[in-house]
This record gives sequence, C-alpha cells and structure tokens, in this order.
Amino acid sequence: MSIVSQRYRVLQRPILTEKTTRGIEYQNAYVFQVHPSANKIQVKQAVEENFEVKVVKVNTRWKRGKFKRVGRTYGRTSAFKEAVVTLQRGDKIDVY
Repeated sequence: MSIVSQRYRVLQRPILTEKTTRGIEYQNAYVFQVHPSANKIQVKQAVEENFEVKVVKVNTRWKRGKFKRVGRTYGRTSAFKEAVVTLQRGDKIDVY
C-alpha cells in the first residue's frame, strides 16, 4: 500500500451532530470517524495534507456500539474510532 492511499484511508467520514457543530463554532475542533488502527500522528498528517490546514491537537476515542431492538430481535450497532482535531486559529475545513 502506498503512502498516498494510506492518507485517504485514515479519515473515513466527518461526524456532524449538534454537539460537534458547537465544537466547530466555539473551539475550531472537527470530529472525524477514522480507521481503527490509525494513530494520532497519522490523523494529523492526513488532515493537514488533505485540507491544507495546521493541526494543533488530536484526541482519539472509541465509540462503543449501542444495543438496538427491531421488533423481537436484538442487535448492536458497530463500534468505531473517532478523532477530535483542533485546528489553528483562523483555519477552517468545509465539511458541510
């Protein structure tokens, strides 16, 4: 696998909720779903190269899957890893 394909696989999708939108407005922090084996350094490099911005801080966390019920059957949603990326003041990413 080449370096170019790796940086595009690290960031899977942005997570846009009311809470993450507040983070964008007040703290200049964006939330992305990332590859499960990605570390903070890889996430920082991927964001800086893909969006041409300066990353100040990266925090990662695992979101556990939730139990769901449809009728009489029970299931579970998938767990995933997410990264909160704080950008330098003045930088922006257009994720909408």
